[in-house]
Amino acid sequence: MNSRKTFIQRSINPDAYRAGVELGVTDLQSRIVAGRVDGYTGDLKPVISPSLSNLSHPQQLKDCKKAADKIAETVIKCQPIGIVTDYDVDGVSAHALLVEALQQFYFPRKFILSHIGHRLTDGYGLSTNIIERILSSEVKPEIIITADCGSSDREGISVLRDAGIEVIVTDHHAIPREGIPQSAYAVVNPARDDCSYPDSSISGCMVSWLVMCQVRNVLIKKKYLPENTPRLGNLLDYVALSTVADAVSLLSPSNRAVVMSGLDRINALDKPAWMALAKLCNKNGYNSAQFSVEDLGFIIGPRINAQGRVDDPIKALDFLLAEDGTVADNCLNILEKNNTYRKAIEKEMVTIAKKKAKEIVRQQGKGLVIYDKDFHPGIQGIVASRLVDSFGIPAVVFSPGNQSTELTGSARTIPEIHIRDVLQKIDNKYPGLILTFGGHKGAAGLKVSSVNIESFRQAFEDIMHEYGRKLDLHPKVYTDGKLDECDLTLDTINELKGVEPFGRGFAEPVFEGIFTIKELRIIGKEPIHVGFKLAKTNKTYSAIWFRALEQPGGELPFHCNDTIQCAFKLKLNDYRGRKSLQMVIEHAQLPE
Repeated sequence: MNSRKTFIQRSINPDAYRAGVELGVTDLQSRIVAGRVDGYTGDLKPVISPSLSNLSHPQQLKDCKKAADKIAETVIKCQPIGIVTDYDVDGVSAHALLVEALQQFYFPRKFILSHIGHRLTDGYGLSTNIIERILSSEVKPEIIITADCGSSDREGISVLRDAGIEVIVTDHHAIPREGIPQSAYAVVNPARDDCSYPDSSISGCMVSWLVMCQVRNVLIKKKYLPENTPRLGNLLDYVALSTVADAVSLLSPSNRAVVMSGLDRINALDKPAWMALAKLCNKNGYNSAQFSVEDLGFIIGPRINAQGRVDDPIKALDFLLAEDGTVADNCLNILEKNNTYRKAIEKEMVTIAKKKAKEIVRQQGKGLVIYDKDFHPGIQGIVASRLVDSFGIPAVVFSPGNQSTELTGSARTIPEIHIRDVLQKIDNKYPGLILTFGGHKGAAGLKVSSVNIESFRQAFEDIMHEYGRKLDLHPKVYTDGKLDECDLTLDTINELKGVEPFGRGFAEPVFEGIFTIKELRIIGKEPIHVGFKLAKTNKTYSAIWFRALEQPGGELPFHCNDTIQCAFKLKLNDYRGRKSLQMVIEHAQLPE
């Protein structure tokens, strides 16, 4: 059973609440929005009513015009174009987007040269192995476009430029201390200090989409494309997927707009990949349900991510770009197999990591640095996230690296602490302790020498203690307060949909309440989930708590007739056309 947590009701921004009411949304909707916009100073209308009309022009991105001009020139000359992207959902989605955009510009597929590094053998970005493959290939690209990587690849870009290949970086990760790679032809990244684009929280895939939108504009201006050439809105499905799966902020009006528009594209099922997933998940034409924002993060994203975690990520790209249903189904079967494999590894790693984490917490540790020689480098980020959820403090999980003398790590954090800034502080204080690192607010990757793992652990702990003097570092559950019993209805679920999308930075509503257990039982293929019948006054509600038990056979956390304090989400249970309310429990415990 998970440890005890503190329930904290979100503070309501009174100005935002009044603004919501003035915009015509309900009292509950205003309350939800006002509990998520602390520190946001922009107009609330594009937050409450997302629209693509609110997107800023691509040319506000530094180097975007320069990059688009070069790409357009290469397209017109029909010279080979290389694409290099990261192996996660953001990178693979961006890769698919770039391929499809170029093809919509009538650029031959045979001249698009795809490269995605294998996480286990190549590593991140323009690695040595990727560069060697590019330079040794029979057909060499005239230019290379990166997506979701490149900002930290100074050496690799320099090597490619010396070989006569210009590199256009499209990325969203933090710029390293030494600045952008000077050998790059262009670096399009909203994280640049000299970039005027008003939203630095967009995904790597969205950066690529904005660049290709500008390429379209250039090609029309040069009379290569007709003026009525369709815009690239049909590619927003990839942008939506990347935005949710890469956990960038959904407080951003830009991100909210592309997620809602892209989700509409996915639910149109006009690509074989989405049709294959709909069949697998019994969505859309297969019942009355549709893919939701939650599905992007918990159904679609993990299957694509799993491929890059344990195998060659090119198969995930093949899935997204499949041109017929048979190919899409076959690719999805491979993704499913690897996702099942990923789950098995994750389960074992989480068990080991939690055991080690409990000892650190017992000794009053404020940060978790976990290493095991048998850990899988492709799964460590998921494990770090599980530790943060369980213990409420930042976590770094290490596994053996490609070099026998190195360890590779993934870091995850709580909302109050910017994890890349933490690594930067360690690097500033102890130069050389971290060999390489990169990332953003919520997640980061790094490498350390295997002989320095204890030194890093102590440095990380020291930084966390500094934060601990200002922040209360322990497990918390943030809620939106209590709901009147008359609001525990399907109508409330529909009301909450009116202020979607929810995700990182704009969390899905969580409510709290006191209930009496009338029934409980262990459920699911993996018997670690608990189903409940919960009573309040004279009404009974169906509820489920996923991962309530740490392992199969564990002791049930409560008993019938216990009174419990719950933090829960409201969900629609649609079983064979019968719709009912279900509470999904985030955490439950006996009241103090």
